[in-house]
Amino acid sequence: MRYVMTISPDFPPAQIAGWYIFNTWLQRQLGVQIHVELYPNFASQRLAIQNDSIDLIYANPFDAAMLVREKGFKAIATPLHKSDEAVIAVAIDSPVHHIEDLQPGTRIATTDDPDVNLISMIMLEPADLSAQNVLTQTVDSYVLVAKQLLQGKADVGFFLRDAFETLSGMIQRQLREVIRSEIHVIRHVLLASPRMLAMQADLQRLLPEMGNDVKGSSVLQSLGLVGWEVQEQEDTEFMIDLMDTLVS
Repeated sequence: MRYVMTISPDFPPAQIAGWYIFNTWLQRQLGVQIHVELYPNFASQRLAIQNDSIDLIYANPFDAAMLVREKGFKAIATPLHKSDEAVIAVAIDSPVHHIEDLQPGTRIATTDDPDVNLISMIMLEPADLSAQNVLTQTVDSYVLVAKQLLQGKADVGFFLRDAFETLSGMIQRQLREVIRSEIHVIRHVLLASPRMLAMQADLQRLLPEMGNDVKGSSVLQSLGLVGWEVQEQEDTEFMIDLMDTLVS
């Protein structure tokens, strides 16, 4: 039987090769066939999930709720020392230095990354801004969010922290961070479908041990990770409940 693994579309493009390397390592460790399928956006990935086409997924926190509660996925592991945080940034010459400088009608450039958008909109509340009094432009990548800012087509941009920090040096020098979240407990998580539950114990044994040998450490480095830690189901449920609270 061949399984299918996918990754949340918000991962940095520079790490695409790393996920293929990780998949090769994982297949050898488990002795099974796993195919990596990448999707260009959240909508196409969610369609594949609804069609039960995914067996293993590195999921963003927002989608984890649907995967766990509607599709029966189980938590496997989460990256060590790596929480999902959002950054709101502007062009370097923008007059905006504080969130409170923003006014109704602010033009926002963003992707369709749900948890980043949720957290970022909460950070705009001190300026009395909401979805009803801002203009949102949704683009396909964080590089394009930056481009909107640099071309003067948006006043602020929403970024996943990791994506913001992996923009090229040339782009970063033309942007200025206004604020970033510090929630800490919202994280991407590796989830397994009911078809892979027989491998849950092996996965939870193998992944935390990856950094203990040269080959595993090299794979982690290609992913931009320092390691994995086991994610208990109750920790995932707590994160899902927190996301529900933030939405409401």
